[in-house]
Order: sequence, then structure tokens, then C-alpha cells
Amino acid sequence: MIENELERQTTHLEMIASENFTSPAVMQAMGSVFTNKYAEGYPYKRYYSGCEFADQVEQLAIDRVCKIFGCSFANVQPHSGSQANGAVYAALLQAGDKILGMDLSHGGHLTHGAKPNFSGKNYNSFTYGVELDGRINYDRVADIASIVKPKIIVCGASAYAREIDFKRFKEIADSVGAILFADIAHIAGLVAAGEHMSPFSYADVVTSTTHKTLRGPRGGIIMTNNEDIAKKINSAIFPGIQGGPLINVIAAKAVAFGEILKPQWKEYAKQIKANAETLARVLIARGFELVSGGTDNHLVLLSFINKDFSGKDADRALENTGITVNKNIVPGETRSPFITSGIRIGSPALTTCGMKEKEFEFIGNKIADILSDINNTQLQIQIKAELKELAQKFVVYSKSTY
Repeated sequence: MIENELERQTTHLEMIASENFTSPAVMQAMGSVFTNKYAEGYPYKRYYSGCEFADQVEQLAIDRVCKIFGCSFANVQPHSGSQANGAVYAALLQAGDKILGMDLSHGGHLTHGAKPNFSGKNYNSFTYGVELDGRINYDRVADIASIVKPKIIVCGASAYAREIDFKRFKEIADSVGAILFADIAHIAGLVAAGEHMSPFSYADVVTSTTHKTLRGPRGGIIMTNNEDIAKKINSAIFPGIQGGPLINVIAAKAVAFGEILKPQWKEYAKQIKANAETLARVLIARGFELVSGGTDNHLVLLSFINKDFSGKDADRALENTGITVNKNIVPGETRSPFITSGIRIGSPALTTCGMKEKEFEFIGNKIADILSDINNTQLQIQIKAELKELAQKFVVYSKSTY
């Protein structure tokens, strides 16, 4: 099954916005002997002996991520972005406190207060969204905040193609005495390169995943410049919601952070945006509707609300041709979350493969061809052969390197 997955990744075009290809070095660290080590606690304050090298690895990861983002404190133990967000709430809120976050159907994340999620069950959650132009109206957010008076405001998204104004969010939070919490899971790699506004001058606490645009192992991180918040966060992670940290994953995080600190990272992040912009331009020219009319970051969100096919239909048709995307809820959604009226497409993984504007223009036109004749299986077969040939020219790892 692992061999089959390697084959899939090297013959398909990976365009899920939240996925990326790690370096072989990151995978080597994940598969290292650190997978055998229990290390409950924090560096130099463990509950187990034999942690001297685990301490060094975790401290290295902390030091590197603080250098990347220019922050003072970091916790690199969260197993995922969701657990990182859960720890922030556990550290700073009481059950029933008010959260104001982005509506899931408008591009937010489950952990930003969605009712089926723990964040919407344990806390009193309220939402803001986007306007008809697909963009956040910050004045409207301020109006909602003034009425709700939340304890914490969450800014960040999982399907929002425009730059987030953290400075404006800080002004809104200050106006109602709320804590500002920025979840930069999707845009962290761009923030690291200076290709997106940084939240660190404005937010009280920041979380991220370590995969997506950071191109590391699957996991989470929590960062802050506030020492008191840092202490509360550490207690919330351990012993609050997690036991032993995954030292092998933390080692892989440290490797990934080392890669981000290299000069080449800025060029990579610029290319992510350039490729997404090219994709958006092609799709718009071919007559497709993009939520917000374009992109400022690594993703585009297509809406099929006015089409006679769904996001699920589009997802399946593209998968049939070897393009991997994900169906996605869009603003004004009329279909169920299992069907949806949109798809989300991202550029990070194929940018890692070495693809540039030329390739993204070609792929964008192929996506448009498929969606313009979505039930044409013969066309899908023909395009699949073309795209497989393209994918195999840009593989990150072969069987020998793997």
C-alpha cells in the first residue's frame, strides 16, 4: 500500500491546498529512532530519563521556529493544528466563553467555532464571514464584535484566497477587550518569507500546522511574544491535552525549519503565489467563477453555485484525470457539505516539484477543459495521459530516493 501511494503521488498532480511534499530529510527524521522515545514534559524538565538528545532536538526546533517568525516563545509539541488550537482555548478560556471566528462555509476552519466541533460545543461561538465579493468586510466584523463582545477573536482561514489584515483585526479585538488569536496554518510559509503580512506584531497568540506551506511533517505549533500566555500554553498542551510528545515528528519539524531558514525559501514562497495567480488568471479567462475574483496567496476557490454540477462532481472528474483537489463549501452554499458547490485548488505541492507559470497555465487550461465538458470520459482519459507525462517530469522522489 505504501508503494501504491508513492506511485499515486508521482503520477498525479497534487493540488490540494493543504498538502505538500516534504524533503527526504524530513521523512528520514520522522522515521528515525526517536520514534521509540517517550519524553513527557519539556526540554530539561522531563518525567523520563534518557531524554538528553530529545531535549536537544526539541530545543533546536523551538529556536529555529522563533527565528523564522521573530517570536519569543514557541511550543512545538502539538500533534496537529487542531490540537494546537484546542490548547489555546484551554489555556485562555473557560467553558462557555465567547469565541468569534470565521464561518466554516465562508472559508473558516472547524476549530474556529463550528458547531459540530469541540470549539463550538465547549464554547459559545459566533461567526463573521465574507461579503458578496468574497472578501472579509472588517467594518462588519467590528460591528459583530461590538455586539457579541467575545473573549477571543480568531482570524485565519482554510479556504480564503485574500490577504488577511491582522492589524485591522487587532484594532477590532482591542475595541472590545478581546484576545486576538491568529491561525496561520495555511499561510505560514508565505508569512515566513515575507510574502504575507505577519501577525506577530498584532496577535496575542499564533498557531500553525507544520505541513501545508511550511512543507514539514504533519503537526502543529503555537507561538507568542507573551511570557504569561506561553506558560499557560505549555500547561495546556502537557499535561492538559497531550501526553508524550512525538519526538520523531519534532525532529522532522526541526529539519523543516532549518530548510525554511535557507535563502531559497523566499523564492519558493514567491513562486507559490505566482503559480496560484497564473492558475486564477487562466480559470477566469475560461469563464469560471472564483470566490473573491482571484487570489493573494496559495489557493483559488472555484464556485459552481450557478452550474448544474457540484463540487463533488468536479472533484471526481479531476481525480479521473489525475488532478487531486478537494470539494469545498463556498459562500452562499446551497448543497450539503458532502456534495458542496465548489472546489479548492492550491499551488504549494506542485511548486515544490519545480513547476512554474508555464506549467500552471497548461494545467489551468486542462482543468477548464475538463470542467467545461464534465461528463466526457473520453476527454478525461486523453487528458490523464498528458498530465501523467507532465507529473513524471517533476517528481520530488523516486523509488530509489524514497
